[in-house]
Amino acid sequence: MRIIGGKLGGIRLTPPTKLPVRPTTDIAKEALFNILENRIELPESVCLDLYTGTGNIAFELASRGARSVQSVDRHFKCLQYIAETARKLKVEDIIKTKKADVMKFIASSKRQYDLIFADPPYDIDELPALANRILDQGMLRDDGLLIVEHPSLRKMEKSTLLLETRKYGNSSFSFYQKSPQ
Repeated sequence: MRIIGGKLGGIRLTPPTKLPVRPTTDIAKEALFNILENRIELPESVCLDLYTGTGNIAFELASRGARSVQSVDRHFKCLQYIAETARKLKVEDIIKTKKADVMKFIASSKRQYDLIFADPPYDIDELPALANRILDQGMLRDDGLLIVEHPSLRKMEKSTLLLETRKYGNSSFSFYQKSPQ
């Protein structure tokens, strides 16, 4: 696992092997960020990484100029690794961690983001409704972008804000965008 682009491009991330995660592959992450570069201004964006795991996406966002990245997960060891790595890479002022149940975090959120990335465990019951819960909570700014990573064979709830779904093997990225009012 490595940071692909930006000021930290090429740096290898070496999380502990016993973390309860399924990181986004480098191939899928590279494809994702190629798409993002054409859809959103990453420099100075305010981002949210839900089910952050190793922080793989958070570090990529920070490397590419995000103003802030809130990384949310319920696993202390994951957040500890992210905080330690952020200090080592000198991006601790950009990446902030929060230990929380993601669904409760969404339900109580009052903040809006330019970019929200969610990579939940593939077997959670809430997965098909996840995008709509985030969107209904008003967490996405006008012209903001929400990406949900999910198993290619698992159907997501319908949404008028779905732009497209891109498949990368067993994983897919569904993209949602809120148009300006």
